[in-house]
Amino acid sequence: MDVERVIDELYGLRPSDFTAARDAYVAEARRAKDTRAAKTIAALRRPPLAVWAANLLARERPEEAERFLGLGEVLREAHRTLDGEALREASRQRNRLVAALVRTTAGLAEEAGQHPSDAVLGDVETILHAVLALPDVAGPWAKGRLTAMPESAVGFPAAPEGTPPARPPAAARARKAPGERAAARARETSAAAAAAEAEKARNAAAEAKATLVRRERERDAAREAEAAATETARKAADRLRRADRERAEAEEAAAEADRAAAEAGTALRTAGHALDEARTAAEHAEEKARRAGG
Repeated sequence: MDVERVIDELYGLRPSDFTAARDAYVAEARRAKDTRAAKTIAALRRPPLAVWAANLLARERPEEAERFLGLGEVLREAHRTLDGEALREASRQRNRLVAALVRTTAGLAEEAGQHPSDAVLGDVETILHAVLALPDVAGPWAKGRLTAMPESAVGFPAAPEGTPPARPPAAARARKAPGERAAARARETSAAAAAAEAEKARNAAAEAKATLVRRERERDAAREAEAAATETARKAADRLRRADRERAEAEEAAAEADRAAAEAGTALRTAGHALDEARTAAEHAEEKARRAGG
């Protein structure tokens, strides 16, 4: 079995279709005695709706996905070199592009028969920020095979005002006076600290947002569980009421049957007495007839 083809197909399916298709492929691999394929496919997990939608974007809009991945490379390089101007420009592009891609993803999901909520689209935005920041998220996403939400919302901070451009070549730095070099190092250190602090704050905010989304999902799940429990209780109460009615009807039928049986017993006894009287009368008549004839 071509496991790569199967994986690619499964992660292109809607989440509601994933499990049945995966299990069918596992069964097929087992029938073919392809143990390795069966084990690999059985280990695949259904992606959450937001992950599926993000994968759908990468699959359906490969050119836009490629440009987005390129922006991630630019951002990572700008952060590595602390190039303030490049950071600011890439950050502006990032914000515009992420917002546009979230809207595109919503449209693609609607076309595929899904209706993502605001919380789901918020998760899509989280995924896109992680794609920009983390190559190990960008790789699977580019193939449309991302399997789960990133553990945390990871992104880049905006470049702080006053962040210096990328450091000049070593020869140029060597020509600076000692005082200038010290001032430059101080500015770079200050900018790096500001960037690190901004990134820490952004990650904390993203973590808070991710926690909020999780809590909303937990609340929604609790509501669904409550509704299901209420419906189960209602059905049980209906069954109990029906059982009470049926028991009452059965008790009434039993009582009626007892009355009918009693009446039948009385009628039987009356008929028996009448039969005895008739038999006695017949015997007397026969005896009287014999006497008359003799």
